[in-house]
Amino acid sequence: MTNGALAVLLLGGAAFAYSRLGTEEAASESAVRTVTAGRGTVVAAVSATGAVESARFRALSFGTSGTVEKIYVKAGDKVSKGQILARLDDAAAQENLSAAKAAHDSALADGTDTAQLYAAYVKARNSYREARRTVAATVLKAPFGGTVTAVNGSVGANSSGQGSGGQSGGGQGTSASTSTSTAGSGFVELADTTKLQLVGTFTESDVGKLKKGQSATVTFDALPGVSATGKVTQIEPVASTSNNVVQYPVTVTFTEVPDEVRLGQTATVEVVTGRAENVVAVPSTVISTSGGQATVTVLRQGRQTRTPVEVGVRGTTLTEIRSGVSEGDQLVPPASSTGATQGGNGRFGGGGGFPGGGGLPGGGR
Repeated sequence: MTNGALAVLLLGGAAFAYSRLGTEEAASESAVRTVTAGRGTVVAAVSATGAVESARFRALSFGTSGTVEKIYVKAGDKVSKGQILARLDDAAAQENLSAAKAAHDSALADGTDTAQLYAAYVKARNSYREARRTVAATVLKAPFGGTVTAVNGSVGANSSGQGSGGQSGGGQGTSASTSTSTAGSGFVELADTTKLQLVGTFTESDVGKLKKGQSATVTFDALPGVSATGKVTQIEPVASTSNNVVQYPVTVTFTEVPDEVRLGQTATVEVVTGRAENVVAVPSTVISTSGGQATVTVLRQGRQTRTPVEVGVRGTTLTEIRSGVSEGDQLVPPASSTGATQGGNGRFGGGGGFPGGGGLPGGGR
């Protein structure tokens, strides 16, 4: 091939023209690869991985001790709000309730005319109320409609419920408890599979680009081609440090859940943090940054000139140039550039392309 032979590189959906300068005799000595600044759309994003979980999960246990008499559900069953999930043998509780009711009725009949009678009545009333609560606590009901994810008990076993604050043996919480617990801590575990979320950990540099309400896209390792949409709903104010890397947990709640998605699946969430349309854009690899100043090498009339530029949205593939470079300018990538991003935002980032993958002005000279 003679002078001006061209090679075309497809980058971020846009066609960038690279040119080789020089004569056939001196091609190996004077060859210069260039890329042409073009116009298009630049997208920046940050991402993290996590596992799909329910945004509404409860580990439920009886609010009183007793022997399990009946279990009405199994893992995988769908239940409605208020549905009975399991019950304890309530014979002793019913006997105590009958005695407490008799004492209450007697105290009420005696009247409350004196301080002593009133005190006796209050004591009997409180005992009656407690007995009723104990009977109710022998029945485990679903606080909301969902799917049973685990049953951690069996008929005939003893359940030692400890109310909403404790945890022992069979779990924690009363029959009406709605406190969130970790897997394995409840007699019956219930999740709303229509309300899913993902908690990803973002680095301190990336989390500063996030805010509540931002849209997110979720993809799944086990489901190629399947994606879901979501929104950032919570950014934890306290960081965790692992291997000297500071990270912040961020919750993304799904706004759309494909039928194929299941609890526990590994997924990647990507949040778009910046977007610039119809702007001058160049491959991120041609930009070098030193002392806070971004520069590029511009080739004009055969001479290479280091030129300061003002950058806008930075993507992994493309970067917006606000000043310093014009559409059609020929840029020389740094000699050390081997495809790694320079001046971008690391491995977390969005790419951008020119609409329709259209070509740019020819780079040959």
